[in-house]
Amino acid sequence: MECVVQGIIETQHVEALEILLQGLCGVHRERLRIHEICLKSGPNLGVVASEVRLLCDLEQPEPTWTVRHIGGAMRGAGAEQISVLVRTMVESKASKNVLRLFYALGYKLDHELLRVGFAFLFQRGAQITVTVSSINKMLKLHATDEAVPVTPGIQLVEVTAPASSENYTEVVAAVSSFCEYLAPLLHLSKPGISTGVVPTAAAAAASLMSDGGGTTL
Repeated sequence: MECVVQGIIETQHVEALEILLQGLCGVHRERLRIHEICLKSGPNLGVVASEVRLLCDLEQPEPTWTVRHIGGAMRGAGAEQISVLVRTMVESKASKNVLRLFYALGYKLDHELLRVGFAFLFQRGAQITVTVSSINKMLKLHATDEAVPVTPGIQLVEVTAPASSENYTEVVAAVSSFCEYLAPLLHLSKPGISTGVVPTAAAAAASLMSDGGGTTL
């Protein structure tokens, strides 16, 4: 399973966010260029629809593939009281023939995206990953070189951390604590809950750009 929150930030403030993340994480960023293909099962695979995502990492010298299945979110009173979404998630490395395999199984293409940006991976009470990326759509099938932004001027920020049924409480606390440091630039919440850009972003970005992000915390 995993813990996840999302938010958005204006592209003009992304450089300031990168400076802040560099200071907080103490690691170098990794470039991100992911071709994401969303597939849904056909009627021959059961009554309940199944969705899988195939992720092709285009930053690698030889593109690598990952299969990801995102399951249901944790429910109940406890889940409602926390600001982080806890959900089941299974992923596995795959060969370059994985798309052909799922087509043969009866899955159909639902949509595809190209995520372009950067990521920070670090340990801070949990193994946390922060990705900052523009979401682009393809005008032609699999034509990643011709992708155009879905929301020009806006980028998606996602904070995720792997968890288990035994330690998710600690992971939620670690993710929530880390997100507080980003609050002047953006608001992070459960996926699907849109909060928009924060009014303090411009002033916070200007401050970060002027002092270079300060020191590592």
